[in-house]
Amino acid sequence: MFDAVAFAGGGNRCYWQGGFWEAAAPLVGIRPKMVIGVSAGAWSACYSLLGLGRRVNEMVAQGCSLGRRNFEWRAWRSEGSPWPVSLMYRSLIENFVDESTLQRLKQGPDVLIGLARKPRRLPLSLAVPLGLATYQIEKTWRSPVHPRGGRALGFRPEFVRVQDLASPEDLLAAFMASASVPPFMPVGRVGGMAALDGGLVDNVPIEPLLPVEAQGGKTLVILSRLYCAFPKVSGRTYVQPSEPVPIGQFDITNPAGIRKAYEMGLKDGEAFARRIRMQTSP
Repeated sequence: MFDAVAFAGGGNRCYWQGGFWEAAAPLVGIRPKMVIGVSAGAWSACYSLLGLGRRVNEMVAQGCSLGRRNFEWRAWRSEGSPWPVSLMYRSLIENFVDESTLQRLKQGPDVLIGLARKPRRLPLSLAVPLGLATYQIEKTWRSPVHPRGGRALGFRPEFVRVQDLASPEDLLAAFMASASVPPFMPVGRVGGMAALDGGLVDNVPIEPLLPVEAQGGKTLVILSRLYCAFPKVSGRTYVQPSEPVPIGQFDITNPAGIRKAYEMGLKDGEAFARRIRMQTSP
């Protein structure tokens, strides 16, 4: 049905993607040869391919039920950051990523994790706030599916191929780097260099899809929030939530929102499968 699939970033909103995949993939028969993910979308892509969506979603919801706040001064001394989301996200991934997980991913489709490299002429201390500000301004004023501001500043995309990784630690580093949004998440390191959230280039990673589409392949882009319009590209299908996902990107205080995001994904995935089957039925 689709030769390649891309998972957009979006923090907690990406749990909608997990529900969507669980419902739609078996009904439509989605068996891509390549899967791309950026930021939390990279994590969604991998746990979805492994069939771990419900387990991950419930673990996150339970973690958000512990009474922690989104900002805690005391956590700075004990955990190195006043934003507990960073350590919680890392701990979540560590619960699932081991040698067996890595090998299972390597046996599936090619998996690419998108990250961003900073502009060559800008120090990291300046590049990060400038990149985040540019992204927020562009999103507020124009809300394009594929922003251009990050590239104009000099941020460069890079994709880590999971099949090339040597260890679970390398996979964890790629996940953390792809979601690196200082100050909420620490600066990542991949290949001995600083690596940042791939969304600083494009929160909806399509670059690896282009060769597939050029050869006549069909691609699916799974978003995590609503857009007014999509680019018209031959062979490409965009899918988005039917309504705003009721959870903040870095909110660790709303377990109901975490569960709701997944349940919304299940319903939207079923609806998507019905539309596809109606379009392809004789």
